[in-house]
Amino acid sequence: MRIIVVLLAIIVTALPAFASSRLKDIANLQIARENMLVGYGLVVGLQGSGDGLRNSPFTEQSLKAMLSRLGIASGSRAARSKNLAAVIVTAKLPVFATPGARLDVTVSSIGDATSLSGGTLVMTPLRGADLETYAAAQGAVVVSGYQAEGQAETLTRGVPTTGRIPNGAVVEQGLSDKLSDFSVMDMQLRNPDFSTAVRVTDTINKFTMRAYGARAAQERDSATITLTKPRNVSTARFVAEIENLRVKTDTVARVVLDERTGTVVIGENVKISKVAVSHGTLSVRVSELPNVVQPNPFSEGVTAVEPNTEITAIEDSGQIATVDGTDLQELIRGLNQLGVKPTDIIAILQAIKSAGALQAELVLQ
Repeated sequence: MRIIVVLLAIIVTALPAFASSRLKDIANLQIARENMLVGYGLVVGLQGSGDGLRNSPFTEQSLKAMLSRLGIASGSRAARSKNLAAVIVTAKLPVFATPGARLDVTVSSIGDATSLSGGTLVMTPLRGADLETYAAAQGAVVVSGYQAEGQAETLTRGVPTTGRIPNGAVVEQGLSDKLSDFSVMDMQLRNPDFSTAVRVTDTINKFTMRAYGARAAQERDSATITLTKPRNVSTARFVAEIENLRVKTDTVARVVLDERTGTVVIGENVKISKVAVSHGTLSVRVSELPNVVQPNPFSEGVTAVEPNTEITAIEDSGQIATVDGTDLQELIRGLNQLGVKPTDIIAILQAIKSAGALQAELVLQ
């Protein structure tokens, strides 16, 4: 029997390297940063899918401590309920968050609970790295995964032991940073490049000279531009004005190859020196055609199966073609002349790089 494996692949060409983009899409202002919050809490109301208290003693200790704070004496007898689970609650405190703001939280089981579906998180303080409490979380847990279990089979989709609570936390205290306190700011490019940094600086200075009569930007390196807020304008208004300025970005010539999926990504600035390429393929087919041999009549023999294997090797003649990639279109046209598939293009580009004819960075994933 012949087995044929077909590899599906995609050739992706990058967007033009000199496309005009807004500053807010290519850079971040390093004024302040968001902070991570974490807390330990209990999810109650589960339908028998919670922690086994024998296997998770910290859950039982937390239950007794919570009941004690509520004025209920639980005694020394161990509880056997499986309707609660110990969880870790995480959230991100946004920049310039004020008391009363709402945050989304993620709830993750740390015991042997099988599902958090239908549970409710009991009020949980969320602390920062300095151990200060910045928010409090509580609410019904939304779980996207599910689990169905029978006597002989269990079906699980997604992760039922992790859920979210939209707007489930309330900020108790914000950070002390205020936008108005910043008169000097750093802008960080998401894709560092000296040419792009200079263009961003020139674009901002052209705008500020026209609007405020002063230069406000100075490039520091390939990723950082220092901004100085002009007088007679608020920091928020100044940021809003410059973040919508458009800049032509530049990138390094790069070819990204993913051998697992056959994906090829070629940037517009990629060049190939004139080379001749020949690429051939070898196909091997293995067929099993067993022969059934019957015994002679009255010979008391048995039916036997004789193996019969047929192997055929076909080598396509390699077509030689000239590839001279003066630009992206010419490069693709030259590769298409060879009539090769994306998986073969990966091998060709690697060989061209080894020959020193690929004028670009080659990234293998």
